[in-house]
Amino acid sequence: MSGGAVAAVDLGATSGRVIVGRVGPDTLDVRQVARFANTPVRAGVGLHWDVLGLYGDALDGLREALRTEPGIASIGVDSWAVDYALLRDGRMLGTPFHYRDERCERGVAAVHARMPHAELFARNGLQFLPFTTLYQLAAEDPALLEIADTALLIPDLIGFWLTGRAVAERTNASTTGLLHGGAWDDDLVDALGVPRGILPPLVSPGERIGMLRPDVAASIGARADLPVTAVGSHDTASAVVAVPMQAEHAAYISCGTWGLVGVEVPQPVLTEAALAANFTNEGGADGRVRLLHNVMGLWVLTETVRGWERAGTAIDLPALLTEAAAIDPAAVPVFDIEDARFLPPGDMPARIDAWCAEHSLRPPRTRAEYARAIVESLARAFTETVDAASRVSGVDVRAIHIVGGGALNELLCQRVADRSGIPVLAGPVEATALGNLLIQARAAGFVTGSLEALRDLVARTHAPRRFTPGA
Repeated sequence: MSGGAVAAVDLGATSGRVIVGRVGPDTLDVRQVARFANTPVRAGVGLHWDVLGLYGDALDGLREALRTEPGIASIGVDSWAVDYALLRDGRMLGTPFHYRDERCERGVAAVHARMPHAELFARNGLQFLPFTTLYQLAAEDPALLEIADTALLIPDLIGFWLTGRAVAERTNASTTGLLHGGAWDDDLVDALGVPRGILPPLVSPGERIGMLRPDVAASIGARADLPVTAVGSHDTASAVVAVPMQAEHAAYISCGTWGLVGVEVPQPVLTEAALAANFTNEGGADGRVRLLHNVMGLWVLTETVRGWERAGTAIDLPALLTEAAAIDPAAVPVFDIEDARFLPPGDMPARIDAWCAEHSLRPPRTRAEYARAIVESLARAFTETVDAASRVSGVDVRAIHIVGGGALNELLCQRVADRSGIPVLAGPVEATALGNLLIQARAAGFVTGSLEALRDLVARTHAPRRFTPGA
């Protein structure tokens, strides 16, 4: 078995990439051929995703991928979770809302009036997050729901535009709150007043969605029979595929805009302890379950930097973090980074100041102090969540794997190791794209084996960096 090439369309909350991978039994080489911004748009009453722009950028990236690697055997698409588009007869009925849009609040009230969170958790196993799809659907314009015939999550929407086939990939569908036991929960759907007909057939990672539509193939220079393969289309599901871990003794932190902190388990954990700790059970590849908690992640830091730059100050983030690392952690406040005030875009330093004032703490005074305070607060949240994941699941955590962009933040990785007393293994940075590529490659026959075999390939080709507690 010599291996071959596949292409990943990886859409993150702030940027998207198209990545080509050459994958074989001893090979996992990746090359980014396109990168593009993903900038939300506030239009009329709401915050929206520019999905048409993203689709156009993805096509441009695939065109470049095929120009440089004509033998690509498959395409896979992943993105963030929960957000969706409504369609009728294949046409989109408005631009998808962003999960940070304010409408989610009224959706929560509407759903909980019919079914409280504890009862929902017993059915869907999800933590409470105000932007979960079922809350968004409850806040949807009833007139649109009445005329829609299909609802597609973002990666499924891109897949539909590529192939003409409307499906729902299970790992992402598991974040909607409408799934139970790997199938749509018809009783819950009916109880919440969601039109059952808009939910498409489910597929699993590794299944073929369909071939490229002829017009799409022609526009990007692809052969007519190039397939689009379902991957772990929730970006965290793909990222966990590529965590080089021994699942029985490891926790993972997929750290980007969000920090997804958890462990891998064979079955959902629906205990009172899991409910009280606000953990979620989301689908993973090969039927695994990602027992995790969503932490705010690097969003607070990136939004802080973005605010300074909007005010006219250029920020060198590596230099800022180096300066922050020299500050005594006892000299900065540690705040609740999961406080709801930090969820929307806006002036993060002012919100940190307000939190400190409410808790009689001295706020940071310099940019480096703000950065250190954010890193310390995030490290504490990550450490506490790893501890909770271990208690809730029974997993004896002996290593913490940090993948995604957070693996590049040396200060954060070291402080998680220090606070937890557990070694941190950082990398790969491109875990989401690697997981996407690996599932495609296995479906194409370029590699074989279980998730453990795929993770062994990652460990052999993308060795993580170790951070020792107290180092």
